[in-house]
Amino acid sequence: MIATSYPMLDIFLSIFWFFLFFIWIYLLISIFTDIFRSHDLSGGAKALWFLFVLILPFLGAFIYLIVRGGKMHEHAAQAQQHQQQAFRQYVQQAAGTSGAAGPPGSIADQLVKLADLKSQGVLTDAEFEQEKAKILA
Repeated sequence: MIATSYPMLDIFLSIFWFFLFFIWIYLLISIFTDIFRSHDLSGGAKALWFLFVLILPFLGAFIYLIVRGGKMHEHAAQAQQHQQQAFRQYVQQAAGTSGAAGPPGSIADQLVKLADLKSQGVLTDAEFEQEKAKILA
Protein backbone atom coordinates (compact mmCIF):
# COMPACT_ATOMS: atom_id res chain seq x y z
CA MET A 1 0.00 0.00 0.00
CA ILE A 2 2.86 2.41 0.75
CA ALA A 3 4.46 1.64 -2.63
CA THR A 4 1.38 2.78 -4.51
CA SER A 5 1.08 6.07 -2.63
CA TYR A 6 4.81 6.91 -2.64
CA PRO A 7 6.36 6.50 -6.10
CA MET A 8 9.95 5.36 -6.64
CA LEU A 9 11.07 8.77 -7.91
CA ASP A 10 9.91 10.37 -4.67
CA ILE A 11 11.99 7.85 -2.73
CA PHE A 12 15.09 8.75 -4.73
CA LEU A 13 14.42 12.45 -4.34
CA SER A 14 13.94 12.03 -0.60
CA ILE A 15 17.28 10.22 -0.34
CA PHE A 16 18.92 12.90 -2.49
CA TRP A 17 17.62 15.73 -0.26
CA PHE A 18 18.62 13.77 2.84
CA PHE A 19 22.23 13.52 1.63
CA LEU A 20 22.28 17.17 0.56
CA PHE A 21 21.13 18.14 4.03
CA PHE A 22 24.00 16.26 5.66
CA ILE A 23 26.51 17.71 3.19
CA TRP A 24 25.18 21.15 4.11
CA ILE A 25 25.58 20.44 7.83
CA TYR A 26 29.14 19.20 7.23
CA LEU A 27 29.93 22.36 5.26
CA LEU A 28 28.62 24.60 8.03
CA ILE A 29 30.61 22.71 10.66
CA SER A 30 33.74 23.07 8.50
CA ILE A 31 33.15 26.81 8.10
CA PHE A 32 32.54 27.37 11.82
CA THR A 33 35.62 25.30 12.67
CA ASP A 34 37.70 27.35 10.27
CA ILE A 35 36.36 30.63 11.65
CA PHE A 36 37.43 29.75 15.18
CA ARG A 37 40.72 28.13 14.03
CA SER A 38 41.83 31.24 12.12
CA HIS A 39 44.62 33.08 13.87
CA ASP A 40 44.62 35.81 11.24
CA LEU A 41 41.10 36.99 12.19
CA SER A 42 40.45 39.21 15.17
CA GLY A 43 37.75 38.36 17.67
CA GLY A 44 35.38 40.93 16.16
CA ALA A 45 35.91 39.59 12.64
CA LYS A 46 35.24 36.06 13.88
CA ALA A 47 32.02 37.23 15.53
CA LEU A 48 30.89 39.02 12.35
CA TRP A 49 31.61 36.01 10.13
CA PHE A 50 29.85 33.74 12.62
CA LEU A 51 26.74 35.95 12.72
CA PHE A 52 26.75 36.39 8.94
CA VAL A 53 26.84 32.63 8.33
CA LEU A 54 24.31 32.02 11.12
CA ILE A 55 21.76 34.66 10.04
CA LEU A 56 22.09 34.21 6.26
CA PRO A 57 23.33 30.63 6.00
CA PHE A 58 23.36 30.13 2.22
CA LEU A 59 24.69 33.53 1.29
CA GLY A 60 27.08 33.63 4.24
CA ALA A 61 28.51 30.18 3.52
CA PHE A 62 29.00 30.86 -0.18
CA ILE A 63 30.62 34.24 0.44
CA TYR A 64 32.87 32.73 3.12
CA LEU A 65 33.95 30.00 0.69
CA ILE A 66 34.70 32.58 -2.00
CA VAL A 67 36.55 35.01 0.28
CA ARG A 68 38.38 32.60 2.61
CA GLY A 69 38.23 29.22 0.83
CA GLY A 70 41.99 29.13 0.22
CA LYS A 71 42.68 29.91 3.86
CA MET A 72 40.46 26.99 4.92
CA HIS A 73 42.86 24.60 3.21
CA GLU A 74 45.89 26.27 4.76
CA HIS A 75 44.38 26.11 8.25
CA ALA A 76 43.51 22.42 7.83
CA ALA A 77 47.04 21.65 6.61
CA GLN A 78 48.58 23.54 9.53
CA ALA A 79 46.37 21.71 12.02
CA GLN A 80 47.29 18.36 10.48
CA GLN A 81 50.99 19.24 10.57
CA HIS A 82 50.70 20.28 14.23
CA GLN A 83 48.94 17.00 15.10
CA GLN A 84 51.59 14.99 13.26
CA GLN A 85 54.38 16.82 15.08
CA ALA A 86 52.70 16.27 18.46
CA PHE A 87 52.26 12.57 17.64
CA ARG A 88 55.91 12.26 16.63
CA GLN A 89 57.02 13.88 19.89
CA TYR A 90 54.74 11.55 21.86
CA VAL A 91 56.10 8.47 20.11
CA GLN A 92 59.68 9.59 20.68
CA GLN A 93 58.93 10.25 24.33
CA ALA A 94 57.17 6.90 24.76
CA ALA A 95 60.02 5.10 23.02
CA GLY A 96 62.53 6.90 25.20
CA THR A 97 64.48 8.47 22.35
CA SER A 98 63.84 12.08 23.33
CA GLY A 99 67.12 12.54 25.11
CA ALA A 100 67.74 12.70 28.85
CA ALA A 101 67.31 9.24 30.31
CA GLY A 102 67.12 6.37 27.87
CA PRO A 103 64.98 3.31 28.39
CA PRO A 104 66.32 0.47 30.45
CA GLY A 105 68.19 -2.18 28.51
CA SER A 106 71.40 -2.59 26.65
CA ILE A 107 72.77 -0.22 24.04
CA ALA A 108 71.97 -2.80 21.40
CA ASP A 109 68.29 -2.87 22.45
CA GLN A 110 68.16 0.91 22.29
CA LEU A 111 69.72 0.92 18.81
CA VAL A 112 67.23 -1.71 17.60
CA LYS A 113 64.31 0.39 18.86
CA LEU A 114 65.81 3.45 17.20
CA ALA A 115 66.23 1.59 13.90
CA ASP A 116 62.61 0.43 14.11
CA LEU A 117 61.41 4.00 14.59
CA LYS A 118 63.45 5.10 11.57
CA SER A 119 62.13 2.26 9.39
CA GLN A 120 58.56 3.16 10.37
CA GLY A 121 59.16 6.75 9.28
CA VAL A 122 58.80 8.22 12.77
CA LEU A 123 62.37 9.53 12.74
CA THR A 124 64.17 11.29 9.90
CA ASP A 125 67.74 10.42 8.96
CA ALA A 126 69.07 13.44 10.83
CA GLU A 127 67.06 12.62 13.97
CA PHE A 128 68.20 9.01 13.77
CA GLU A 129 71.87 9.97 13.57
CA GLN A 130 71.48 12.46 16.40
CA GLU A 131 69.79 9.95 18.72
CA LYS A 132 72.27 7.23 17.74
CA ALA A 133 75.17 9.53 18.69
CA LYS A 134 73.52 10.16 22.08
CA ILE A 135 73.13 6.45 22.76
CA LEU A 136 76.69 5.62 21.74
CA ALA A 137 78.18 8.51 23.74
